[in-house]
Amino acid sequence: MHCESPIKRRKSRQIMVGNVPVGGDAPISVQSMTNTETTDVAATVAQIQRIQLAGADIVRVSVPSMDAAEAFGEIRKQVNIPLVADIHFDYKIALRVADLGVDCLRINPGNIGREDRVRAVVDKARDLNIPIRIGVNAGSLEKDLQKKYGEPTPDALVESALRHVEILDALNFHNFKVSVKASDVFMAVAAYRKLATQIEQPLHLGITEAGVLRAGTVKSAVGLGALLMDGIGDTIRISLAADPVEEIKVGWDLLRSLKLRSKGVNFIACPSCSRQNFDVIKTMNELEARVEDITTPIDVAVIGCIVNGPGEAKEADLGLTGGTPNNLVYVDGEPNHKIGNENLVDNLEKLIRAKVAQKAIQMAEDEKNIIARA
Repeated sequence: MHCESPIKRRKSRQIMVGNVPVGGDAPISVQSMTNTETTDVAATVAQIQRIQLAGADIVRVSVPSMDAAEAFGEIRKQVNIPLVADIHFDYKIALRVADLGVDCLRINPGNIGREDRVRAVVDKARDLNIPIRIGVNAGSLEKDLQKKYGEPTPDALVESALRHVEILDALNFHNFKVSVKASDVFMAVAAYRKLATQIEQPLHLGITEAGVLRAGTVKSAVGLGALLMDGIGDTIRISLAADPVEEIKVGWDLLRSLKLRSKGVNFIACPSCSRQNFDVIKTMNELEARVEDITTPIDVAVIGCIVNGPGEAKEADLGLTGGTPNNLVYVDGEPNHKIGNENLVDNLEKLIRAKVAQKAIQMAEDEKNIIARA
């Protein structure tokens, strides 16, 4: 039922963010960023745990002060997901969070100041095997680049990124990833495409400040989708003015749609029309909310009538086609049994969970056989 993506990914050097590989042949990781006050340890830990439960691989935390750095140390002790510290300008904060167990530093070396400060951060990162993310943003380009280009452009973003890369190269430090984000889709896509040809390090993708949930999701899907289809991108963050959990959901939906990663229930559902034999939209809203905890990849088709229903159901692990007087359930592409509209969501949930349990057993057996043959 699941098929491999036809996308040929760009070859990049692999780095490790905690226990998560980024780049190379590693799966594209999904990340988000907390929006709590970092000094509120309890609130930040709670949010990180919700983000992780939604499927995040990595979480970024803003660390704007030394008080926030100390709080970060407490947060680090209470969560088990790789954490990136977002730091601007103050090299002492970077040194402190490095000692407190950070898994990646988001700090632009060109903004730290004197060469000795840059070297101190790089030496610390090298000693503790901590990668750095160079994060260029169209809204905070260097003043001389603003003057040179007149306004943010793809070339300005790339030139800024390469300045920071050159600093790390001069210090023989190659354990880094790069982002060149803009809120303008065309600018971001052009910048990433250009940068992808000039460095070997992994790329962190994002359309920065994309907007509120619906509009930001669309902008991110257009921009990141174009890049991912080009094979560009090793880790993604969907930037939404919304609950960070929504960023993770959108990120996973994007990767699933391109067959780049599989996790949880992938629903194929019709938009519904007067042919429907049950309320598809109401059914899907209830069903999706009930099965958010499932992580085993499974394709489920829910189609309201017999026009497209059988074709979609035959391609899914589990399918439901609306019919009169009863709806037809498909299992592994074959007609299996019929169910009525009464308690439809309850019955569908039971079918999904039973199929997931069966798939989990099969996946465990397959893994055991692979290990035995190795």
